[in-house]
Order: sequence, then structure tokens, then C-alpha cells
Amino acid sequence: MDANELVKVYIKIRDAKAAKSAEMEAELKVLQDQMDMVEQELLEICKTTGQDGGKTQFGSFTRSVKTRYWPSDWDAMYRFIKEHDAPELLERRVSQTNFKEFLQANPDKLPESMNVESKYSITVRRAK
Repeated sequence: MDANELVKVYIKIRDAKAAKSAEMEAELKVLQDQMDMVEQELLEICKTTGQDGGKTQFGSFTRSVKTRYWPSDWDAMYRFIKEHDAPELLERRVSQTNFKEFLQANPDKLPESMNVESKYSITVRRAK
């Protein structure tokens, strides 16, 4: 096949994939909404009875507290981490964009433990 035909086929497959994804997302949203309604009812049962869960003939349910933390001021958070020597408060992942920019400005400053992988990829755009 030539490049013209390959791009045509690629776009057709990508469009079919997007349509299937949208259809599945809509179906999953309906199911998630239904699960959320049932969850709210179970939470209400826990609230009313003062229990943290229960057992039924079909299974059990448990109420738990999930807490999330996030800063509204990252500069203040960085100062806090430095002040308390607590880098473990951050997740272990590198900002790909920021690290790439850092290396472009400082090509001789690659940390010993840093792994780097570069590979070619193809981007296909639809003709207008």
C-alpha cells in the first residue's frame, strides 16, 4: 500500500475507534450513575443505623472515609516541603515537559539514575 491509502485506512480506523469509545463511555456513564445512586442509599442506611456496613445474602458493604489532599498554592507547598525536609510528600513521577525543558537548558545535568527513552512515532491528521 502507498502512504495515501495507509493514511485513509488509519483515519477510518481512528474514527471507528472514537465512535466505539464514545458509545461505551455513554453506556458506562449510565451504569456509574446508577451505582452512585445505590451507593448513596447504602450510605444513608449506614447513617440511619449508625453502622459502618452490613451483610446481605448477596454480599456485604462497608462505609469508609476517603481523604484527599491538594495544595491551592504550590509555591507555599514547595516552601513547606523544604522547611520540613519532606520530599516524600510528593508522588514519585517526573514532569515530562518540565524535565525536557530543564535538559534543553542544562544538557550536562542529567541525573545518574535518570532513564531516557526516545522513539519515533507517527501523527496522522485529516485533510481539510
